[in-house]
Amino acid sequence: MKKVLIAIDYNPVSEKVVKEGYELAKTLGAEICLVHVLDDLGYYTTNYPTFLGYEGYPGIGPDYNVAIEMRTIAEDFIKKAADHLDDPQVKTEIIEGDTAKALLNFSEEWKADVLVMGTHSHSVLEKLLMGTVAEKVLEKTRIPVYVVPVKQ
Repeated sequence: MKKVLIAIDYNPVSEKVVKEGYELAKTLGAEICLVHVLDDLGYYTTNYPTFLGYEGYPGIGPDYNVAIEMRTIAEDFIKKAADHLDDPQVKTEIIEGDTAKALLNFSEEWKADVLVMGTHSHSVLEKLLMGTVAEKVLEKTRIPVYVVPVKQ
């Protein structure tokens, strides 16, 4: 395995996902790419405490510039997450779309050998109605997925 793709989001549990994924990649001597998906704007209105050296973002309401603002915020987030690793070889990528589909498409495009991602605690109702990103990825993936349990 020569390429490890690590999926992160704005939830503080991403710190554990990055740590585990980075250790896996280093053990394998693999290239590393942190990836973040710009998806539903509702995800971007929750303020979290500082993690991975990222101090969060101000709550902003949707307006005609929201896509540009969200991209700028995402670029800042992923840059700080990569800087936190203090490894200039770590690549970063921001992709857009439905999270599961975007991750699957990018993992093929980048020719990843493994995708590292976390699981979030969701309510039973949420899981029943929508499933989870991890479940959707596992259902359609063509590469191994290293799922980091991050139960809060």
